[in-house]
Amino acid sequence: MTDILLYSFLGLVAGIFSGLIGIGGGIIIVPALVFLFGLSQHQAQGTTLALLVPPIGLLAAWTYYKEGYVDLRIASLICVGFFLGGLLGAKLATSLSSPVLEKLFGIALLLVSLKMLLAR
Repeated sequence: MTDILLYSFLGLVAGIFSGLIGIGGGIIIVPALVFLFGLSQHQAQGTTLALLVPPIGLLAAWTYYKEGYVDLRIASLICVGFFLGGLLGAKLATSLSSPVLEKLFGIALLLVSLKMLLAR
């Protein structure tokens, strides 16, 4: 039950960021699945692609699925949160000025860049 809530919450957070500043799967979900949930990089990428289906990642997700790198349960739970979070983030984003939204996007990219640059 705890993992259902945690994966759904991850989807909600990613959805909010997606709706707010247009980022989500690759920048939020993949690192979270690797660093917080212990999935391998392949599993994280495959699972993230599966939650974007259809049609965006269909062929890529299928390729990962055939290799055993997709967890459909995790993808489904994150997808539910992402769906609702996207709405919340979009509502917030449309209430902000363009300069504020640009700054939020820049901060998000900077934090991800720093994490990647400082990784061992």
